[in-house]
Formats: sequence, structure tokens, C-alpha cells
Amino acid sequence: MMSRFRPVFEYGVALALLTVAWWYASGPMGIPKYLLPSPQSTVSTLWDSLLSGELWPHLWFTVRNILLGLGIGSVAGIAVAYLLYKMPRLSTFLDGPLVVFQTAPKIALAPLFVVWFGLGLTAKIVLIVSLVFFPVLMGALAGFRSIDSRMHDLAKLLKLNPFSLFWRIDLMAALPGIFVGLKIGAVQALVGAILAEWISGSDGLGYLMTFASATYKTPLLFGAVLLTSLLGIALHGLLGVIEGRLLSWKVQDGR
Repeated sequence: MMSRFRPVFEYGVALALLTVAWWYASGPMGIPKYLLPSPQSTVSTLWDSLLSGELWPHLWFTVRNILLGLGIGSVAGIAVAYLLYKMPRLSTFLDGPLVVFQTAPKIALAPLFVVWFGLGLTAKIVLIVSLVFFPVLMGALAGFRSIDSRMHDLAKLLKLNPFSLFWRIDLMAALPGIFVGLKIGAVQALVGAILAEWISGSDGLGYLMTFASATYKTPLLFGAVLLTSLLGIALHGLLGVIEGRLLSWKVQDGR
């Protein structure tokens, strides 16, 4: 029971320590407010924006893009990983190009995505998908390659069709590796969404940061950064909960 609440406790302790350090730097240390607003003024500004309804459209825009990009990138990454797992020769042929594409600075390519796909939603989603795809691909591929061959012998005895083999055996056995990739991909999706909103657009938390910085509204800027951090923690925690439920069989076997 305690293990379920351990991540919440760890997040709480980390946030508390950061808040104390923030308060000390903005108070007793005497850093000017235009450089570092106090936690009180930041939370107050953020709360006022929430109550006024000004913040909700930006928050929803960012969350929607993250979920959409994470979903598309994850499905594509798992599908390609399974294809490479089932076709070892293709995997050998594509290992080199995949490494090259993975190491390419996709964040640096973000302005090119704007040129290729315009200033709309498409460029943002393409950037997020490109950041999510490779971590999920590598995690899923590692998961598929770690499957015990005896599981496939069992599938032959049970006469499972290809869909049942994938859904009941391969996917379930590869879930630990897939979730490793998903957690990394979720962080990348958040970074990609904020970056895309910095570069173009007039909505989202990234745009709000740019607007607050340009207008010297430092409390609003820090509030948007704080909200982005909380969004990342919530996303990571949600994936942890889903992982715990789907992999409960593994915990029971480990006992």
C-alpha cells in the first residue's frame, strides 16, 4: 500500500524543498522581484488567471497537443518496433538509419517543421510525434526482444491467431519496456509542445511564457513554468498508475 503513495511523497518532498529555496532566494537573499518573484505572488497571479478563465484555453491547448502527439507517436513507435521484431532482416537493415534519425537534433529542426507544415497545428503535432516516436520505439523493441521463446511455443499449442498472439502474449510481455519508452516520450512530448508554442502560434503555455517575458510580467512567466512542471509531474504519475495496473501480474509473480 505504501509503495503506491511513495511517488506522491517523493514529488511532495521535492516540491517542498524547491519552494523553500525559492522563498529564501526571493525573500531573505533579496533578489529583485522583477528577476525572481516570490512564490506567493506567482501563485496569486496563477490563481487569478485561473479564476478569470484566461488560463484555461492555453492549458487545454497544450494538454491536447501533448496527448495527441504522445498517442500518435506511441502507436507508431510500438507498431514499427513490432514490425522490426518480427522481421529481423529488416531490423538489421534499418538499425543504422534509425540510429542516425534518433541522434538528429529534432528540436533544432523545429523551425523547418514550421516551414514545411506551416504555422498551424500540424507542425506542432509533427514535432511532438518526432520526439515521442524514438524513445517508445527503442523501449518497445527492447521489450519485444526480451520475450521468452517458450511463450511462442505455448501460443502454437493454443493455436492463437496473429492478432491474439500480439495482444495476449507479445504486447503484454513487452509492456515493461514499452512503459520505459512512454515515460521518456511523455517528457519529450511536453518539451516539444512548449517549444512548438514558443516558435509559432498564439495559444498554449509556451505562448503564454513568451508573452509574459515580452511584457515583463515575471509572476505570470513563473506561474506558467510552474504549471508546466506540475503538468509534467501529473503526466508521469498517470503513466505510473496505468503501468502499475497493467503490470500487477508482474508484481504478483515477483512476490
